[in-house]
Amino acid sequence: MEFASTNLSGKLLVAMPGMGDPRFENAVVYVCAHTEEGAMGLVVNKPAPEIRFKDLLGQLQIEADAPRDLRVHIGGPVEHGRGFVLHSSDYHSEHGTLEVDENTSMTGTTDVLRELAHGNGPKASLLALGYSGWGPLQLEEEIGQNGWLTCDARDDIVFGRANDLKWSAALKHMGINPLTLSSEAGHA
Repeated sequence: MEFASTNLSGKLLVAMPGMGDPRFENAVVYVCAHTEEGAMGLVVNKPAPEIRFKDLLGQLQIEADAPRDLRVHIGGPVEHGRGFVLHSSDYHSEHGTLEVDENTSMTGTTDVLRELAHGNGPKASLLALGYSGWGPLQLEEEIGQNGWLTCDARDDIVFGRANDLKWSAALKHMGINPLTLSSEAGHA
């Protein structure tokens, strides 16, 4: 079965109950890229409480004189040793910034970490270790199997600090009461 593909770059994926993958239970994923070759996104509501930004800077030997209080998140199950900064579009690195849309970009190089370590860099940011990835049509299949809902991204959901409220906030943004969700797919 083929699925018509809409570009979901810059959108949120909101995990449905009963998705079947515990790594994505109540997850909210910001889609950074979506093409015919697959999709890549960052989970924005799963912090890594055992990892502190200041400690990560030390491991990378980045001097920090005024580091921001940046939470480290688990961006997904792929390449946990690789970091990505999802951020407002007011920052751009010549070495590796992907402009997702007019409001949001993603940088995967250490220069953005250096800026953040000195209290500079983008106005809004979220640091993620690892990412979420899908092969060709895999995401479309998961959406078709009632694994994900999609909605427009909002800065307060993506960059907000209340990680435990982001899933329900995304659902409310769509006009959905989380208590009414079912894990069963229906087809009319």
